[in-house]
Amino acid sequence: MTEPYAEALATFDRLFDEAAAAGEPDRTAMVIATAGLDGRPAARNVLLKAHDERGFVFYTHLNGRKGRELQANPRAALLFYWPRVREGGVQVRIEGAVEIVGDAEADAYFAGRPRLSQLGAWASKQSETLESREAFEQRLAQIEKEFEGRDVPRPPRWSGLRVKPERIEFWYAATYRLHERHLYECDCTGKWSKRMLYP
Repeated sequence: MTEPYAEALATFDRLFDEAAAAGEPDRTAMVIATAGLDGRPAARNVLLKAHDERGFVFYTHLNGRKGRELQANPRAALLFYWPRVREGGVQVRIEGAVEIVGDAEADAYFAGRPRLSQLGAWASKQSETLESREAFEQRLAQIEKEFEGRDVPRPPRWSGLRVKPERIEFWYAATYRLHERHLYECDCTGKWSKRMLYP
């Protein structure tokens, strides 16, 4: 792990801790932006479930819209915004390639979820048309009955996706829009560098 990348990850960890200390409602909330092969962008909030030098992980149905888009075009942008951190807030922007986590990693995470969340993963046909809320609740009840008295296994098309950073930017708010920005980026040889950006 090159020095600038290690510095970027350490900076993220420090800000992540500061977000907890500052009372952010959910420091793990992040916007993920994707695009399908047609180039149309889409963004939504997901929750960060793991991060280390390999990347930033969240979980989803691979057959849902974001799952399909990330399999067709495996690149994504992440955005964390913590308005209570420091003076005026901090943003962290991460861009990179995306990979599906290994089965063992996904199984371990799924096993630790609350049982109702596990059942919900089986009951949801994520992003498909739902006739009514009652229809979903009936489907959930059927799934609950199916797995009654035994552990709930991970659904075959439910897994984690890891965003492997190629760019990490830290944006620190300042008065009069005189913000401070630091960009870490990886070139095609895998070498990381750091530079500042105009606000």
